Amino acid sequence: MAKNVLGFQLEVCSTDPLTGFMRDGCCNTGPGDRGMHLACCVMTQEFLDFSRQRGNDLSTPLPEYEFPGLKPGDRWCLCAERWAEAHQAGCAPRLVLEATHAIMLEYANMAELMAHKH
Repeated sequence: MAKNVLGFQLEVCSTDPLTGFMRDGCCNTGPGDRGMHLACCVMTQEFLDFSRQRGNDLSTPLPEYEFPGLKPGDRWCLCAERWAEAHQAGCAPRLVLEATHAIMLEYANMAELMAHKH
């Protein structure tokens, strides 16, 4: 059973929109997840703009990939490196720690994660 950064069972991040690399609502990871979709984040306009500027438009729907497009307030399993990059730039979205995979601790320390707790 997957663990969260707090050491407990990984909780669901979002089912509306349905998130996760495995599209199971959780920030689980496994073979093929090159992006390491570990961080359960609450989207902000500032972060969505930052991500679009970095070449990853998370706001525009892509129906062919069953991607609804995100808006502020949506929860989403974000790639660990994108969160760390946003953190360095001062615009990291808030984290739902109960739904953020324990492997995220390889990308940010607990103090950094706690400072962004939703």
